[in-house]
Amino acid sequence: MHTPLETQQAERCRPMTSTVSEIEEVITPEASERTAFLNGSNGLSSSEPVRRRVSGKSQVDGGGSRRICRQQSFGRDIGHAAAETYLITGLSFKLLRYLGVGYRWIMKLLALTCYAMLLMPGFLQVAYMYFFSPQVRRSVVYGDQPRNRLDLYLPSNNDGMKPVVVFVTGGAWIIGYKAWGSLLGMQLAERDIIVACVDYRNFPQGTISDMVTDASQGISFVCNNISAFGGDPNRIYLMGQSAGAHIAACALLEQATKESKGESIAWRVSQIKAYFGLSGGYNLYNLVDHFHNRGLYRSIFLSIMEGEESFEKFSPEVRLKDPIVGKAASMLPPIMLFHGSSDYSIPCDASKTFADALQAVGAKVELILYSGKTHTDLFLQDPLRGGKDELFDDIVSVIHAEDDDALAKDSLAPPRKRLVPELLLKLAREVSPF
Repeated sequence: MHTPLETQQAERCRPMTSTVSEIEEVITPEASERTAFLNGSNGLSSSEPVRRRVSGKSQVDGGGSRRICRQQSFGRDIGHAAAETYLITGLSFKLLRYLGVGYRWIMKLLALTCYAMLLMPGFLQVAYMYFFSPQVRRSVVYGDQPRNRLDLYLPSNNDGMKPVVVFVTGGAWIIGYKAWGSLLGMQLAERDIIVACVDYRNFPQGTISDMVTDASQGISFVCNNISAFGGDPNRIYLMGQSAGAHIAACALLEQATKESKGESIAWRVSQIKAYFGLSGGYNLYNLVDHFHNRGLYRSIFLSIMEGEESFEKFSPEVRLKDPIVGKAASMLPPIMLFHGSSDYSIPCDASKTFADALQAVGAKVELILYSGKTHTDLFLQDPLRGGKDELFDDIVSVIHAEDDDALAKDSLAPPRKRLVPELLLKLAREVSPF
């Protein structure tokens, strides 16, 4: 029988992405519950012991164990970073073959490089926390397709069940990645909110139907397993940003439609307390020419969206006009749409017309526009600036609306730390290609 110290040492040393086939050593039922979650199993109610393999000797002294743990953890971090870099680099070169190398893309690439360099002081701090914080569980497997992984951002205290945000990142359906949500995840975790950032196949690795399928599967995984990490399955919120807002809206509306038809489903729309759409586009017919003029050429956009014949299927705003889908809209949770009035990547009219379409079918929707804010102000520059953040406060106030204790703690929370000097933020805003 393991002592508490040995059990803690084993827990700290275990790989984050272990699979069921690697399980060999007996651990306690409580620990097996967490292991099953990380392994992608839904059988969390089982009280049978789980076996897990532990590398090396089963018993070592405390100091030696800590050194081995640190070495193994660092090695896993380096290996994980290398694997992700290899994947992204390979997909980038594949994407370049689709795009070609023209003047417009070269200029956008230069602008993106300058933008990233100006915000690098903040990015480096976030990256350090992402790779080394004990509150971050990286690359939890939720499915069997490439990039079916999610990151979990956990509050530092574990007193009571926490509300959960399932976040689908943006990236023009091309460069989306789960780590893009790390700043949001860390800041919400500071307010006792668990965040699950869902990764999904991007183009050209997948097309829009693959992205929606991945997102839906990630949502299902969280709905069915998040209680293993202290998440409240009755307080799950769905959020997406930019392309991620579009993908999440497609997944939510598709799920409602299936549910209304009585089809077999893995998660229920009623499990989602609210949907937050940040700077999203919900009508592909209205976006194709706009994106073409901004450099996401029509031919590429059509390839991502599986041809113009699929526009209606993947345009939530348009689908609501279908009587069957419109009827299913009554099952949707409250919807909040956030958009900057100076967003030129996806104009705020995209959220306005979607809100009108939702109201027309009786859905509960609220539209909040932030005067003068751009596509990246709300998601990057403002959070990196620290201090008061309107969008962040609006989201937290909705999540904690029914929790008086949490609202009291929010009112006493210290101002968030500035991560980037103001001059660099202003310069980044000027050169942003978004």
